[in-house]
Amino acid sequence: PKMAAAPRVPETQDITRIERIGAHSHIRGLGLDDALEARMVSQGMVGQTNARRAAGVILKLIQEGKIAGRAVLIAGTPGTGKTAIAMGMAQALGADTPFTMLSGSEIYSLEMSRTEALSQGFRRSIGVRIKEETEIIEGEVVEVQIDKPASGSGEKRGKLTLKTTEMETIYDLGTKMIEGLQKEKVQAGDVITIDKASGKISKLGRSFTRARDYDAMGSSTKFVQCPEGELQKRKEVVHTVSLHEMDVINSRAQGFLALFAGDTGEIKPEIREQIDQKVSEWREEGKAEIVPGVLFIDEVHMLDVECYSYLNRALESPMAPVLVFATNRGITRIRGTNYKGPHGMPIDLLDRLLIISTEAYSEKELSQILHIRCEEEDVEMTDDAAELLTKIATETSLRYAIHMITVASLVCARRKGTEVDVQDIKRVYGLFSDVKRSTQYMIEYQNEFMFSEISQPEGEAAPAPDADAMATD
Repeated sequence: PKMAAAPRVPETQDITRIERIGAHSHIRGLGLDDALEARMVSQGMVGQTNARRAAGVILKLIQEGKIAGRAVLIAGTPGTGKTAIAMGMAQALGADTPFTMLSGSEIYSLEMSRTEALSQGFRRSIGVRIKEETEIIEGEVVEVQIDKPASGSGEKRGKLTLKTTEMETIYDLGTKMIEGLQKEKVQAGDVITIDKASGKISKLGRSFTRARDYDAMGSSTKFVQCPEGELQKRKEVVHTVSLHEMDVINSRAQGFLALFAGDTGEIKPEIREQIDQKVSEWREEGKAEIVPGVLFIDEVHMLDVECYSYLNRALESPMAPVLVFATNRGITRIRGTNYKGPHGMPIDLLDRLLIISTEAYSEKELSQILHIRCEEEDVEMTDDAAELLTKIATETSLRYAIHMITVASLVCARRKGTEVDVQDIKRVYGLFSDVKRSTQYMIEYQNEFMFSEISQPEGEAAPAPDADAMATD
């Protein structure tokens, strides 16, 4: 039999977790090698070598966790992979580093002030790694004996025999432990750990001595050595929680329920100060360490002057995460003022940012991106169709071409084809307009649309802007 089987995956995983294909689900990382050089096509990333290299350097800063409050702006024209780079950073950081994604306009729709919404984003992006020592019992199960009362009701009783390489002990079991063992389906030959404080039982795997029992195992069974030494051990457990979670739990009587409901409301500054104080005490005692994460704000030009001035100040705090902004605006009006600024942002904030520029993709890169998306969406496509799709992407936009992939595969399935061909792409191109063709259509038929304002006849004053429209700014 195979001794080193593949690591055991919980059986429920394939049922509960449905992977939906999103716009950036093909991205697995930044696609850099050890020297932070960008590979042309790697981990779902294509091209943008300079921007990815720059993001890799920022990533190193984040992983070392030494620098707080650095901010990066990814700026470029629409469809040049700004969000993709941020997603790549999130993937490369892994699950341990907090990564919070916000959209600029999200801050206005929450039932709290804008600065509070930003504060919560900041606090969500800073993790605290708390170390705890717990006592555990770890051993190989020799025998589980459960006695049910003959009458069928009443308390169950049981005995559990555990051994290590050096000792063997029999434990009496209460009802709670019996339920735990039955839930985990523990049987003789399993190596288990029991947390003494909570009574939680975890299965580590089957013992190597049972590797000959063919019938008692599936292909994914993991084998482990029989534990050595004492049955009772002290073990260090590490939890990572974000500052925001700590704020919420301490802000009200049933705070942890608010975490699931998402209804956190405004959190008082006093609570935050107390938590910061507590965390710094734990740091001094060596009980906890800070894990600075990333706060990614997409469409950052949607923020207004108040938010920008708050960011200026928040960036200077020692507990600030690394901020990553993305915007596709050029020189445009700063929201909340009548002044214009590059990317719609005030100069004093831009001064504090490292700016990464993304460039338009070449035809070859577009072709590779479309190829990756076809694989991701499980669509077979002929070379001619792929070439035509690339041509459409260069003349219209990459997003339009990506949207066509699945639609073309549906059209292809309808004619009972197996591969998407040129005729399917042409059909979809005829059915759905891109922005340029739609605009052209508007110009031709502008008079038949409502509120058409392209050209005013001479001598007629342009209508005054709505009072409501003025008030929304």
